[in-house]
Amino acid sequence: MIEMVVESVRVNLQTYQRVVVLKEKASDRYLPIWIGSNEADAIVIQLQNVAVPRPQTHDLLKSVILELGAKVTKIVVNDLADDVFYARILIDFDGRHVEVDSRPSDAIALAVRLKVPIFVEEAVLEKAAITLDADAIEGAGERAEARPPQIREEELKKLSAFREFINTLDLDDFDKGERREDKDQ
Repeated sequence: MIEMVVESVRVNLQTYQRVVVLKEKASDRYLPIWIGSNEADAIVIQLQNVAVPRPQTHDLLKSVILELGAKVTKIVVNDLADDVFYARILIDFDGRHVEVDSRPSDAIALAVRLKVPIFVEEAVLEKAAITLDADAIEGAGERAEARPPQIREEELKKLSAFREFINTLDLDDFDKGERREDKDQ
């Protein structure tokens, strides 16, 4: 098992689907897991310390576990089958060790509330993790800042029509607070 941290929760702007990105603590290996919007909100609310007027479901679960005298020791994303991730919540209760089946999103939302470690089985990482090495990350930053990507001559020809159009625009009038539809009305 590999310990991970929540690196971010992101939104695909085309589909509005949410993804929680777990990052391996000891390297630049990432595990993206698509999740529902409610679960994404539950994770983000906790990570950003947003106060909510009433407890959410994951807050309720946390309260129940603590009131019963139980302790969540960790959560584990333990399987990936048919593009579906599976997780377990590991709880110590009254001298017993209990494992509860869970969706990873719910387990992660609970883990960030209880500040318990998040683990992922190596087999799951082998199937779905994305690895970024330091050179690739640094190189990407350098390319973005210092060296624009090389464009082939044929691509430049294809783009020339766009360049000509852009050169005809009067950018001084661009977005002065009036929209074309406002003028038409």
